[in-house]
Amino acid sequence: MATTGPIALALALTGGAAQAAASPPLGALPLAGLAGMLLVMGLAVAAFAYRHGHERGAGLGLGAWLLCLALTAVLTVAGAGLSPGLALGLNLSLAAFGTWCSIKFLLHRPVPMPLWQDLALFGQLLLLPALAVALRNHANPNAALLLHSVPLLLTLESLLALTFSWKRRASLQVGKGGKPEPSPGSRRPEARFAPALLALCGLGLLATAVAAIPVAPGLNGLQDISAWLALLLPAALLAMGLQYLLGFARDRVEAEKEHAQFEQRMQERVSEMERNFGVIAEQRLEQVTERERKRIAADLHDDLGAKLLTIVHTSESDRISSLAREALEEMRLSVRGLTGKPVQLLDALGDWRAEVVSRLGQANINAEWKSPSEDLVHTLPARAYVQTTRIFREAVSNIIKHSGGTNCMISCSVQDGDFVVVIQDNGQGIPAELDGRLDRGHGMASMKSRAKQMQGQCLVESGPGWGTVIRLTIPL
Repeated sequence: MATTGPIALALALTGGAAQAAASPPLGALPLAGLAGMLLVMGLAVAAFAYRHGHERGAGLGLGAWLLCLALTAVLTVAGAGLSPGLALGLNLSLAAFGTWCSIKFLLHRPVPMPLWQDLALFGQLLLLPALAVALRNHANPNAALLLHSVPLLLTLESLLALTFSWKRRASLQVGKGGKPEPSPGSRRPEARFAPALLALCGLGLLATAVAAIPVAPGLNGLQDISAWLALLLPAALLAMGLQYLLGFARDRVEAEKEHAQFEQRMQERVSEMERNFGVIAEQRLEQVTERERKRIAADLHDDLGAKLLTIVHTSESDRISSLAREALEEMRLSVRGLTGKPVQLLDALGDWRAEVVSRLGQANINAEWKSPSEDLVHTLPARAYVQTTRIFREAVSNIIKHSGGTNCMISCSVQDGDFVVVIQDNGQGIPAELDGRLDRGHGMASMKSRAKQMQGQCLVESGPGWGTVIRLTIPL
């Protein structure tokens, strides 16, 4: 007759259903609930294992084992209307399939199962139910004993697989020098419960085997206890299924984090490559520009310079000779700006003072030059030196030609990292008709443009009768 309760479930788990004699304290409804939980968990684990390549064999084995237990529980509840032979055959088939799945799960993680073991378990799945049905109809008294030994054999196979898995895990966790070396999976927070769950699974298998053994009437209490302990097997497998799903979820989160970090590293690498490419392009452009500057400077010096120098020495006109000499000085200044090295600010101040004072003196204008009293350690790029020299020349030319003044004060100083020049005369100032249009005359636009090229500024203040003030600021 078919039975329900923990004893019936224990017998069904080992393939020995329809042989229990104890009255069940657990009804059909709780068994149906347990079957539903096993079914849902088994389907979830199998689906995730199929989609997830890592440890797919172990996951499919665990999911199939859970589904097998769920079908066993369903058969235990709903198999009352089946014939004893059919019920026995179905239970033994489920038990053999569950054993195959349990071995697949337990042995796949330490080391994948070879093909011959799968073939042997598949042959056992086909032969044991037929052998059990044949023994049940046999008249020999020893046939019943052999029939009860079939579920014990299946349970022993699962226990041996559990023992081998445990030992194999322990040997894999021993690193060099005999020191423990945890595997990558054991570092997960949920993995610390794996040994306890495996122990509960083994205890449940032992209790299932004990509950399936026929005992004397006086030992029914021991069989009831074993049947209750047999429920540890589905409980442990449910916990393992939950552990597997949590591990999968954690792997997914870690994979997303690694993907995000990889994307960030790739973005940083691309940005770095772009920056490097920009620097290399700028350096290449600077090299080409510098080469072109040197070529132009060499052409000016060799061709135009030689011709101007010839005019200076051979011209019979003093005016032409003077103009050629001025043009030669301008050319040399341009060449210096193209190829020259940075100039010490102290040396530049000496050059500017000598030229300005000399030109103003020749025009009968008194020049007062004020330089910083402290020692200067700043330098000017060659281009900045040339541009500043031309601003000085334009300002002095304006004073000589247009101011009508008799005195000019030039003050040079360094303030907050800037080189500041103030040029002030006591002339008549810029005419009123040019008020608001200072940039249009007297070379003011040229001076401001040169200052802007040096990232500086040139300010002009003037008015009729009180002279002109030019303030030049250049960053050092």
